[in-house]
Amino acid sequence: MHAGQLTLTPDTVRALVEEQFPQWRGLPVRKVASQGTVNAIFRIGDDLAARLPLQPGDAESIRRVLRTEAEAARELAGRTRFPTPEPVALGEPGADYPLPWSVQTWLPGVVASDEDPGESAGFAHDLADLIGDLRAIGTRGRTFSGDGRGGDLRTHDAWVETCLRHSEELREAGRLPLDVDRLRDLWAKMRNLPRDPAGDVMTHGDLIPGNVLVSDGRLSGILDVGGFGPADPALDLVSAWHLLETGPRQVLRERLGCDDVEWERGKAWAFQQAMGLVWYYLDSNPAMSRLGRRTLERILAEA
Repeated sequence: MHAGQLTLTPDTVRALVEEQFPQWRGLPVRKVASQGTVNAIFRIGDDLAARLPLQPGDAESIRRVLRTEAEAARELAGRTRFPTPEPVALGEPGADYPLPWSVQTWLPGVVASDEDPGESAGFAHDLADLIGDLRAIGTRGRTFSGDGRGGDLRTHDAWVETCLRHSEELREAGRLPLDVDRLRDLWAKMRNLPRDPAGDVMTHGDLIPGNVLVSDGRLSGILDVGGFGPADPALDLVSAWHLLETGPRQVLRERLGCDDVEWERGKAWAFQQAMGLVWYYLDSNPAMSRLGRRTLERILAEA
């Protein structure tokens, strides 16, 4: 999916486990099929999951990121009625793998990318409750920091333009049927939407189908919680377009009581994310590219 991406096998992970965590020696290690783009996931026995970064980088910087993610997961644990993974251990480079890695509890279930809950009003209710639970957790004076999603929409102008340019090239090649001019006009309007003067709230930060577990059309768990932190209150509303069809999307909005500006900012964050997915993963992760295209189609249908 990425240039220079690391290759990982169960044998490599088994060697890391046996070398660093002898208490788990002998437990079966098996790769988990995933659309994830940041980590490779391997189950260790029935109750644990190893997450190994896929992209090369500075080991100390990655170690700091993993520790920050573990702190975020601990802060979130038990604060909502929906289960979340909890950190267990931090692994070190070894067995020909050059980076730190992490171990967390395994949550059973089916991700929403494999069992689509988009038509479920009950799921929309659950999703609204989750977002409300997250917002109710105090920021303790913290505010959004960094250059990812969750701050000022306008700081993403260059990235969105890069995405539009690549999408236009793919459209001209007959590979990506997007109305790029219409998408560019839409971003020109979205980018100026004002921030909520009330300030940041706690958010998950990446509520896409692969990070949401479902059971019988209801929300049953949340994955990839290491990005839990303060951000624009509209950020978690990306889920409205990544996960829901029109009727349930309205259920979510009404249950959260979103005003027009907050709702449109949520749409803008979903747009920004989808624009990256749709072209970048066209060949390397087609399922993620299809997610981006579906999200853009839902957004354009409302424009």
